[in-house]
Amino acid sequence: MAKTPSGPWTLPPAAQAATDYWIDAWQRSVLTWDLLRQRGNQYLEHERNGNPPVLVFDYETVLDGRELARPANYALVRIKPPAGCPKPDAAKRPFVVIDPRAGHGPGIGGFKMDSEIGIALQLGHPCYFVMFYPQPVPGQTIESVCAAEVQFLRRVNELHPQADKPFVIGNCQGGWALLMLAALAPDEVGPLLLAGSPVSYWAGVEGKNPMRYSGGLMGGTWLASLAGDIGHGKFDGAYLVNNFENLNPSNTYWSKLYNLYAKVDTEGERFLEFEKWWGGHYLLNKEEMEWISQNLFVGNKLSRGEVQSFDGQHRVDLRNIRTPIIVFASWGDNITPPQQALNWIADLYDSVDEIRLNEQTIVYCLHEKIGHLGIFVSAGVARRETSELASALELIDTLPPGLYEAVIQDTTPDMPGLQYLEGRYLIQFVPRDIADILALDDGRGDEQAFEVVKRVSQINQSLYDRFGSPVVKAWSSEALARWLRETNPARAERWLLSDANPAMAWVKWAADAVRQQRLPVADDNPWRQAERRMSTQIEQALDQVRDARDEMAERMFKALYGSPWLSAAVGIDDPASPPAKAANWEQQELRRMKRLAAEAQFEQGTLLDAWARMLLYIGNEQRVVDERPFNMMQRLIAEMQPARAPTLAALKAAIKRQAYLLALDEERAIEALPRLVPGIDERRRGLAAARTVVAARGQPSAYQEERCRRVAHVLGLDKPARRRKSA
Repeated sequence: MAKTPSGPWTLPPAAQAATDYWIDAWQRSVLTWDLLRQRGNQYLEHERNGNPPVLVFDYETVLDGRELARPANYALVRIKPPAGCPKPDAAKRPFVVIDPRAGHGPGIGGFKMDSEIGIALQLGHPCYFVMFYPQPVPGQTIESVCAAEVQFLRRVNELHPQADKPFVIGNCQGGWALLMLAALAPDEVGPLLLAGSPVSYWAGVEGKNPMRYSGGLMGGTWLASLAGDIGHGKFDGAYLVNNFENLNPSNTYWSKLYNLYAKVDTEGERFLEFEKWWGGHYLLNKEEMEWISQNLFVGNKLSRGEVQSFDGQHRVDLRNIRTPIIVFASWGDNITPPQQALNWIADLYDSVDEIRLNEQTIVYCLHEKIGHLGIFVSAGVARRETSELASALELIDTLPPGLYEAVIQDTTPDMPGLQYLEGRYLIQFVPRDIADILALDDGRGDEQAFEVVKRVSQINQSLYDRFGSPVVKAWSSEALARWLRETNPARAERWLLSDANPAMAWVKWAADAVRQQRLPVADDNPWRQAERRMSTQIEQALDQVRDARDEMAERMFKALYGSPWLSAAVGIDDPASPPAKAANWEQQELRRMKRLAAEAQFEQGTLLDAWARMLLYIGNEQRVVDERPFNMMQRLIAEMQPARAPTLAALKAAIKRQAYLLALDEERAIEALPRLVPGIDERRRGLAAARTVVAARGQPSAYQEERCRRVAHVLGLDKPARRRKSA
């Protein structure tokens, strides 16, 4: 120590920095242990309360699926808006959120105000939530779950007879369930939003997306059946959580805990809030998990049209969906990469023309970096992507059939038509082609090996069902199943670090003492900076181990399932041949009849049809659909006399009809305009209104001006007015 001339003894700066750091480090360690203790207590309390949804909103049960004729452990609840939110307007389109049943409990779609549910409430929409209970109903199957969800949507429609069909959001695994029920009951749903939802399970990029190889490396779906048998007929959702956590060991075993330790003074509330959901594990019946793994994860049957309806009478064809489908995916999602979220479109359709002929509208939106969970829990995503897509629902519902990418950008003070926007963002819908979807992938040749995986899985599953399952069932029991569930690391790490463990008795007392004498170290402390550098190095080392593991798994997968010997052994002659698209003669006949019906609509229609035809033709450049003209159009309609103003539903129908006719024969559709608008004054007003709407996004281009002159010529508006002869 050194003594200053006028003061007490002090430590040298280097020694003082070290002392300050180690005091702070010890205090942060104690506080971290206390938060882990609180997490354990929270887990036990949540379990004692029956693992209710982690929603931050109050709700009331509308329909309990356990009381239906075909019972399921699901329920439809109505969300009660909190203070500060407008009273829901019963005439507005209701929102329905379906959370994933993928190991965790429900609530991720609304465990904070900035969420899907929060956005719906702030916009004044009635909001409903499809929740589920920890224990499945005995005998429950995916069939009964889907039937219950259909009943839920019917009840929502009954409660809102004056509103449009509900906007339904399917999060993650809730997305494929939503697609199935929309295909089986297309009249019960409005627009659909698939948020981080895997549909094309074999898709991915080589060198990435290692999760898709796990089914093949485990020999197929028989392990899911084994887990169900060991669980005495129930599959523990914690196994799915284990798989998720193994994807990113650096986050699971280091980054998450270090982030808590490094920011222990401010991170505790957020940590406990998220862990309440992440630590609530739910169960599925063995039959449910078998259906999911055999038909989806390994079978990949949904996007290929191979899933049969539950009565065996129909095929679940996603082309039967009549409402817009919105897909939200992210490049930072390692669980549902964009290829798995979007390749089903290329599985169903060879071209955008087929999408248009089927009168289907598909919109996708890609985030640059948000992770899988961030799609549901990120406040930034909720305020930007979720909010903009929800606000643009009427525009999306008005889009002509086709494939679009939603592009969201910040507004600028010099942006044309700013008066027609609300908020800080502009959303546009850019037409895309099937080639644009395929360009997101690195080719689909790597999916050929999964055909072999599927066949191997079927063989192994058959062998297990005949020889293995009876033996496992004979010695399994509920007591053993309970013990296995409680000792799963996802649960054990929580109850072991709770007050139920006597070894944790000192933690609360020590943490209380630390909070009274907390001495946080400065951020520029050299020891604190060294700590951060060391943490970064540990994270990078774990990432390198993960990358090496994933690369080895991919090499093993390719060597095994890419072998022509294995293909021949399991009876696949040519695994390289692409799978044939599902043929549907009903769809083909429907398209033929639609073409015949359209023949009469070229020369027939209302004034609204004529105006919609003019608007679509003039604004056709690049076919980018902008919300500014749509908002301008709504204002024009609002300013019209009520007796003459068309309804929004009539406008949507007219735009879709005319878009189809223009796609069939643009020249014929324009030449027929005079027959739809016989009066010269009506022609002039209609053309002026169409030009005004097009100009809402800025000065019309030369291309649009030329098209406007073309319409004026066809309608006879470019001729000088005739003078009346004097009497």
